[in-house]
Amino acid sequence: MQPIAHTPAMRLVEVLVTDPLDTSTAPRLRALLDDAAALRPADLVIDMTACAYIDAAGIGVLLDVHRKVWSDGGRLTLRGLSPKVARTLRLARVDRVLQVTAPGRFVPPA
Repeated sequence: MQPIAHTPAMRLVEVLVTDPLDTSTAPRLRALLDDAAALRPADLVIDMTACAYIDAAGIGVLLDVHRKVWSDGGRLTLRGLSPKVARTLRLARVDRVLQVTAPGRFVPPA
C-alpha cells in the first residue's frame, strides 16, 4: 500500500482573529478555520494580534486545525500573541506544538 502524497493547493492563507477565543466564539472560528484548511495551504497563518484571551475551547480549535493542516502537508503558524494569550498557551503546553511568530508580515521558510 502506497502512502498518499499530499501537495499543498495554495501557498499561504491568513486569518485575522479579532475576538477572544472562548466557548462562545470557538464554533464560529472552527468553521472559518475548517474552510481555510480545506484550501490545503502550505502555510496557514492565524493573526492573533487583536485576540486578548483564549480558553480551552479556543486551544482545542487551534490544535484540531493544526492536525488537519499538518496531515495535508502544511503548517499552521500563530502570529502576534499578546502576553496573556502566550502565557495561556505556555501553561497548557501547546506552545511546544503550535508554531508562533512575532507580529508583522509572515515570511515562510525557504
